[in-house]
Amino acid sequence: MSQLKVVIDKAACCGYGVCADICPEVYKLDANGIVYVDDPIVPEGLEEQAREGAGACPQSALAVVDA
Repeated sequence: MSQLKVVIDKAACCGYGVCADICPEVYKLDANGIVYVDDPIVPEGLEEQAREGAGACPQSALAVVDA
């Protein structure tokens, strides 16, 4: 299976935190509530959860793409 990576449009992030609620292993929120990831590569086994978290973003600030 090919690896996936997270692409973040920080300017679009409004800090809803839905992504982190769905997939806290991948999506983190900084002190201002803006999303970040410790590692853009999605850990094995969390691909579907990472996609779901990205898809739930009201601002479409996240994408999960082939690494």
